[in-house]
Amino acid sequence: MLKGIYPLTINILSKGKDIALLLARLTIAYGFYNPAMQKWSDMSSVASWFGTLGIPFPTLNAYLAASTELLGVVLLTLGLFTRLISLPLIVVMVVAILTVHLGHGFSAGDNGFEIPLYYMLFLAIFASFGAGKFSLDHLLFGEEQ
Repeated sequence: MLKGIYPLTINILSKGKDIALLLARLTIAYGFYNPAMQKWSDMSSVASWFGTLGIPFPTLNAYLAASTELLGVVLLTLGLFTRLISLPLIVVMVVAILTVHLGHGFSAGDNGFEIPLYYMLFLAIFASFGAGKFSLDHLLFGEEQ
């Protein structure tokens, strides 16, 4: 019985893949929006904070992080160059985990690395599977998953 139900179930569930990718992209883009805007609103404070964290070239890296996050918001929302923008956003999350969150453990409630880890996992999915059919990647490049 399961042998017959499983393929049918997979067929039905796979039809939601593109809407799931769209909703995930929009959610992650929204999650990057506030941090990007906060960085841009007071770049000198962010650069100083980066310096206290031991990040080299703190001003340059503050601008790079803020620019990457803001570009990520735009590109993930549009589903444009989704696979490509996912890679530098993963780097931003790795740096955030190593410099800010790791010492606090896993739990998000303790400012741990839980949320940036989830972002990294979603970004890895986007890098691997692309943006889905509801995207400019699909419209412009015919990218299929």
